[in-house]
Amino acid sequence: MQPKQTTLADRTLAQLQQAIVGGELAPGSKINEQAIAERFGVSRGPLREALQRLEQRRLIEREPHVGARVVQLTPDKLDDLYQVRAELEAMACRLAAERITPTQLESLQQLLDRQQAAFTQQPVTEFQDDLDFHSGIIQASQNRTLIATLTGDLYHQLQMYRYQCSSGRRPLQALEQHRAILAAIAAGDGELAALLMRRHIEAGARRTRQVLQHTMEEYSG
Repeated sequence: MQPKQTTLADRTLAQLQQAIVGGELAPGSKINEQAIAERFGVSRGPLREALQRLEQRRLIEREPHVGARVVQLTPDKLDDLYQVRAELEAMACRLAAERITPTQLESLQQLLDRQQAAFTQQPVTEFQDDLDFHSGIIQASQNRTLIATLTGDLYHQLQMYRYQCSSGRRPLQALEQHRAILAAIAAGDGELAALLMRRHIEAGARRTRQVLQHTMEEYSG
């Protein structure tokens, strides 16, 4: 089976998504199609296809008589996303405790060892490693619907909040929570793993919300 070829719309989508998630295109800012087309060197066709897919991922929204805008980050939207994430990743933990393979378990243990080394050398959030840990557990659930949900639209929205509302540091406590979650999965205790994951995500939501509220207060002040 031949791998799917990357189209111009695919590349434009990836570039725009990175610009939105990273804050280069600020939350709430209007999408100027002509300016973006010139910036990325694409015609209106591929650009509009990319924008439509971004709208499906809920990274942009269209307003009557205004046009497309980057979604605005709000505490209420953050709460909604993290409530869903906490429950679904708790479910992933329960399933992973039953279905994780030795290879997957070893890979996650090695990932945590790398996180520990990175924290010891420079205590700064390793954003991608954290995503990889959660992604590894989701994949270990071996539930295709759950994987598609958590790695699809929900993932893209969460990535935007986490990237733009990061405090820049991850407490060592978070790494210890990762180890406790993985230990429960390795022991086959899905209920404990689910409980620990839910608490872990709720703690992260509180930190993210604090940063978001502080940022909003600075802009409004």
